Amino acid sequence: MLKNKLTGAVALSTVLLAGSALADATFKTDQGHTEVFFSWSHAGVSIQTGEFEVAEGTLELADDLEKSSIEVAIDANSLSSGFGPLDEHLKSADFLEVETYPEITFKSTSVKKTGDTSMDVVGDLTIHGVTNEVTLNAEMTHKGPHPLGKAIEYYQGEWVAFSATTEIDHQSFDVGGFSTGPITITINTEMKEAE
Repeated sequence: MLKNKLTGAVALSTVLLAGSALADATFKTDQGHTEVFFSWSHAGVSIQTGEFEVAEGTLELADDLEKSSIEVAIDANSLSSGFGPLDEHLKSADFLEVETYPEITFKSTSVKKTGDTSMDVVGDLTIHGVTNEVTLNAEMTHKGPHPLGKAIEYYQGEWVAFSATTEIDHQSFDVGGFSTGPITITINTEMKEAE
């Protein structure tokens, strides 16, 4: 289930909307402000959620936004649902099999603007050693100097931020022995221009 997330995945490409002022720049995810959530229906009774707590992404922002690209790697072992026994089950061979497949990755293949601050980021999501194409519906929420940059040195420089969502079928990644329905993945991130 978690696999489809990435990605989002992943999704960091949404930052591509940054524009010519940030052209030809490389941005890296800020771990303290990057979240990869996933949710699923528990037998139609309730909605359950979890998070991958460790995700790293690199965005290559081009002057022509649709020529930008992004790659993301998620630590599958960083999965956290807030309930230890469930975490261990999801990490086991019944689902993600994290000892054999420690990373979930997303690599964009195309970006298409869908609005002033929105875009579809298409790419290859790999979970449990299986790769499928997914589309991230991304929205850029910030570009330019960080509002905290005047007061805190860490935030100085250029930043981009976005949110993105997608849905995946976890069984298409050979995860889980039965379907829980679509897994919804939500990504929120801030990215700082690399020095």
